[in-house]
Amino acid sequence: MQYIDIDKLKFDEKGLIPCIVQDAETKRVLTLAYMNRESLKITLEKKLTCFFSRSRQELWLKGETSGNYQHVISITADCDFDALVALVRPDGPACHLGTFSCFENPVFTAEDAL
Repeated sequence: MQYIDIDKLKFDEKGLIPCIVQDAETKRVLTLAYMNRESLKITLEKKLTCFFSRSRQELWLKGETSGNYQHVISITADCDFDALVALVRPDGPACHLGTFSCFENPVFTAEDAL
């Protein structure tokens, strides 16, 4: 398999790229976080998700304090190379609130979808 060079990725003006994190087994979206070049390199080396916290302005290895590591199965860039999807095997909840996913607050569901 041919992998793209991370230099092809388009980081924004703050040096960040959004990363959608998805459970490799269930395909459920767990969270949306941001990576910079350093956190992406750490993620690739450790095969554990590492992000850049925009609020704390520091690197954040997911699971370092909670024990809920996310073991990386694959990372794929979108067609514009400005967003990532990480498929992971989570050790536990993804959300800091203790829920499996950060996306637990319904906004809309079409009636015919039920």
